Amino acid sequence: MKKPLLVLVLLSYLFNASAQEDAWVYFKDKPNVAASIANPISILTQKAIDRKNSHNVLIDERDVPVNENYISQLKGATGITVMAKSKWFNAVHVRGSETDINSLSATFSFIDRIDFANKSLNTIKLVKRKSKSKLESAFTIFTYGNAANQIEMFNGHELHLANYTGTGMTVAVLDAGFPNVNTMTSFQRLRDAGNILDDYDFVNRDADVYTSTASNHGTLVLSTMAGYVENQYVGTAPDASYYLFITEDASSENPVEESYWVEAAERADSLGVDVINTSLGYTTYDNVNYSHTTANMDGNTTFITKGANIAFEKGMLLVNSAGNSGGGSWGIVGAPADAAGVLSIGAVKADGTYAAFSSRGNSTQPTQKPDVVAQGQASYVITESDVIGTSNGTSFSSPILAGGVVCLWQALPDKTNAEIMQLVRESASKYSTPDNFLGYGIPDLQAALNTTLSDVDNYDEDEDLKLFPNPTNGVIRFNQSELSVTIFNILGKQVLETTTGTNNQIDVSSLSKGVYVARIQSENKTKTIKFITY
Repeated sequence: MKKPLLVLVLLSYLFNASAQEDAWVYFKDKPNVAASIANPISILTQKAIDRKNSHNVLIDERDVPVNENYISQLKGATGITVMAKSKWFNAVHVRGSETDINSLSATFSFIDRIDFANKSLNTIKLVKRKSKSKLESAFTIFTYGNAANQIEMFNGHELHLANYTGTGMTVAVLDAGFPNVNTMTSFQRLRDAGNILDDYDFVNRDADVYTSTASNHGTLVLSTMAGYVENQYVGTAPDASYYLFITEDASSENPVEESYWVEAAERADSLGVDVINTSLGYTTYDNVNYSHTTANMDGNTTFITKGANIAFEKGMLLVNSAGNSGGGSWGIVGAPADAAGVLSIGAVKADGTYAAFSSRGNSTQPTQKPDVVAQGQASYVITESDVIGTSNGTSFSSPILAGGVVCLWQALPDKTNAEIMQLVRESASKYSTPDNFLGYGIPDLQAALNTTLSDVDNYDEDEDLKLFPNPTNGVIRFNQSELSVTIFNILGKQVLETTTGTNNQIDVSSLSKGVYVARIQSENKTKTIKFITY
């Protein structure tokens, strides 16, 4: 009777040894880093360089591509499939058996570490590493039809009247399929203007995002920003330019989708994209060993959230759906909506009241989540059949508001991504009394614009003094040295007074999370800047 048991044990061992696992393989170095940074046009487009320069975003080692020779060697390894790559993390996402993946470290000296998606397989404790951070006169009048309420809710139509319709701004939509966008009459205006700049399917590794029937989600999402039907429907940023990227595999739930997303965000950054809209979120997976927990939604744990925070540091403005788990056991926002560097959008009904499905924030997140809300219940969209209809979800409140944010940034091009995000929050209906259902509430983008344009604060005369990153979780850096910095809490009480010295930074890790005001003084100039700690 023992022999069958032994056979079963051996079969179980063989099965487990050959089962396919997902993992991230991190490399130790990159080629030609100094030369690439010194000649950034070799690794970035001119538009990306211009955006970074205008917003004081450093070009650093993370902008340098991954060593393709390393990737080629991994592709030749036994049992290994390379699924995605990330220059920001200097890593690739691989798939193979646990044994084959673990053997990579012994085979290739350029590997720094391996991190399995199944966390129980990570027998070596990982050391948490800190990232290296080195107006127009013409008027446009639209008839919005059914889409009127969802843009008027945050006064986005007022920006359109002032001719801020997204012109000159670039948006990347990271989503599932975009069927028929290339033929629908609802996107004819967008195509005729040449405003679909490019597309790519990171899941299937091809340049066709239009024929997949697995999901129409991307088409619906894009319609809320860029759709146009004369006198019947107008998206919230109809004159912006768009990149369409598929990063979601609609046929399954696997953490490789987080890697696809990071890879797409990196490409968006290199192309000079201003705003990314993502109506996706990641919590649990088909393989329960890969699933995240609600405790992981802490703004800095999941791969995609860490990637989103780097994208924020790179100067892009990320808008993300909060999630549709409000009525379920999960309840809270998913990744990457939990990131401090992401503007997370919850959902309300047409009358501005909370939509019960909208995912909530909680104390796990380092900053208030959701950040703000927009109409996500009975949102008007255009289907792949060129028919105007309604749909529910933060998948739609996110792009609806993202388009408005695009127009606001067009009106205020000298503002950084963090400054635009904070203007949106400060304009919202519950800014002084936020909660975990509506966040800071419904924004008023026209008020945000008016307040900024009418600001006569003498401190704003000097646009050369800047601090970053914002939000921060420990250190603030400045673009000048030898500065005197006094920090006040939101009640006006002084909580810190110090100088930057020659290293251009100060440590604020002792401050509780919240909103603060920094008064920065150089030899002959002074400026005040709000910042957030988490």
